[in-house]
Amino acid sequence: MNKQILVSLTLASATGLASATVVNQAITEAEVLGAQKAWCQALIDINTAYEKGGQKAAKDLAEKVIDAAYGYQMGAVLFKPTLTVAPQTFRTTRAGALSYFVGGDSNFAKDTGFALKGWKQCEAKNAAVFIAGDSASTIGNVVMTDKNGKVTTVDKTWKYVKDDAGKLRIVLHHSSLPYSGT
Repeated sequence: MNKQILVSLTLASATGLASATVVNQAITEAEVLGAQKAWCQALIDINTAYEKGGQKAAKDLAEKVIDAAYGYQMGAVLFKPTLTVAPQTFRTTRAGALSYFVGGDSNFAKDTGFALKGWKQCEAKNAAVFIAGDSASTIGNVVMTDKNGKVTTVDKTWKYVKDDAGKLRIVLHHSSLPYSGT
């Protein structure tokens, strides 16, 4: 049960009040689509910060983006980025996600900064969106275009939940290059 609802019910019982404040944590499709659009814009913004202010500017913005979009403050995030290799394929910690997006962390020496690849356009194209109350999952593609016009399409799965403040958080992010059949 949501902590806010539980607290409200406990207070109502303790004070003898007949009604309780109910907090609706249901997720809407508009929230999901907005979160995807914001993720794409953040990818472009991190690259722009890098081009204008270098690694530090990109890292500062990426930290804000990760803190606002992902659920690392809630626990491990199930993050499998596109271009990672064993033994660091999965990025269940904030530090691992930050390194993937902007590089520069000697603990993740192979990371070159996915968000620093010159992205100028980004669009999520869902094959399906599944919403069940306080969680939502999506599957589809994210199409990114770099400064030279090269288009990269990745397969993308996201799962979202709301935190105690009602903010949508990514708790699962799986990305991979489409299978080529060879």
